[in-house]
Amino acid sequence: AADDLANAQSTFMLEMTEAAQILHHATAQSLVLMDEIGRGTSTFGGLAPASGIAAHLHDKCQAYTLFATHYFELTGFPAKHHCAVNMHVSAAESGADIVFLHEIQPGPASRSYGIQVARLAGMPVAVVNHARHALAALETQQEQSREQVDLFAPPPLPETPAHSAVEAAIASLDPDALSPREALDALYRLKKMGEKK
Repeated sequence: AADDLANAQSTFMLEMTEAAQILHHATAQSLVLMDEIGRGTSTFGGLAPASGIAAHLHDKCQAYTLFATHYFELTGFPAKHHCAVNMHVSAAESGADIVFLHEIQPGPASRSYGIQVARLAGMPVAVVNHARHALAALETQQEQSREQVDLFAPPPLPETPAHSAVEAAIASLDPDALSPREALDALYRLKKMGEKK
C-alpha cells in the first residue's frame, strides 16, 4: 500500500482498509498473506492493530496465514494461539557484514538487521553510525522500563456505567400506577434532576 493522495488516504488507512476486507472475507479455506501490517503510523499505533488482526485471523477466520512482521513483540503470539508458529529467514553475520541465507528456520528471529540493511542500501556512514548509537540508547531505555504488555489477552469487557440519579428515579416509577397529575409531577422532577447535571 502507498498513500492515495487523490482520495486523501494515508498508507496506513489504505492498509487498514485492505486488512478489513481480508478479515471480513477470509475463511478456514483461505490463504492469507500479511506483510508488515502496521506501517505508516507510530510503533504502538501499528503494533496494536497488527496483534488484533493476527488474533482475528487465527481465532475467528482460522485461515492459513503467513504473517510477516517487524514487530518483535508479536513473537509471543504462539504462546497463546495453539495453531501459530514462529519462523524466520536466517542470516549469517561476519563482523559488520551480513549475508541473508534465504532459508526458513523455526522460531523467531533473534534480532533485527535494520542497521546492516541500511548500510547495504548505501546509507552514508554518518547516518549508519547515528542509527547504531540511537539503537543502543533505545534498547537501553527499553530494558530499563521493561513492563510487559499482554497483546494477546482478551479485551476487557466494557464497564457498566453506574446509573445516574435520573435513571434510578425512572426505574423506580410504575407508570401504570400513576394518575395523570402524578405522571406530570414526576416528569417535572426528572427534568429538574437532569438540569442539575
